[in-house]
Amino acid sequence: MSDFKQRLPYARLAAPAYNALIKASEAVHQSGVDPRLVELVFLRISQLNGCAFCVDMHAHDLLQKGEDQQRLNTLAAWREIPFFSEAERAALNWAERLTHLHQQDADQEDAAFARLQQHFSDAEIAHLSFAVAIINAWNRLGVGMRPQVTRRT
Repeated sequence: MSDFKQRLPYARLAAPAYNALIKASEAVHQSGVDPRLVELVFLRISQLNGCAFCVDMHAHDLLQKGEDQQRLNTLAAWREIPFFSEAERAALNWAERLTHLHQQDADQEDAAFARLQQHFSDAEIAHLSFAVAIINAWNRLGVGMRPQVTRRT
């Protein structure tokens, strides 16, 4: 079995980069995009990337914001259940497409973008795209450096 200890104190060792990523995260949260949607995107992408720290943090943050436990339980299967709005589905689809760049098909990407445009302004789409980029960066740090997940009681 793997050792689950943090590998390096990366926040201290690369403080300027870490602090810049914190500021980028804050900017996304202050962008005007629904904060629960941003957290939902953060959680889904963290699930895809297998980042335990981020999955735990964003699920907890969503619960604190009043999110429904059943929606959290079924987020991984969002395409197959009716618990998510069309706008959420468009955002989740876009987030997944930007995360899995190696699986892109130009026509499908154009369709995903058109679907997104039905629910969000250009500025909101830009902010959502930055949110996806930022959570992917955090996930890579989380998977690579293994920050510790503390048990909540």
